[in-house]
Amino acid sequence: MEELLISIAQGLVEDPAGVQVTVDAPAEDGTIVYHLHVGEGDMGRVIGKQGRIAKAIRTVMRAAATRQNARAVVEID
Repeated sequence: MEELLISIAQGLVEDPAGVQVTVDAPAEDGTIVYHLHVGEGDMGRVIGKQGRIAKAIRTVMRAAATRQNARAVVEID
């Protein structure tokens, strides 16, 4: 899951080396929170107009987690 998020983000940004993902321990309900960190100049590319790209990233991650019987939340920092 972490690799999926990294590969999606690296395809969007100008500086792929600046992409970092941290993962929180699963919560009581099994939800795993992924924190996506990108460079300051690439933040707009990851969020997109009116948050459309960010919403799409979250949807893909949620679908991938569902296939593994898990729950995932993506926070963009």
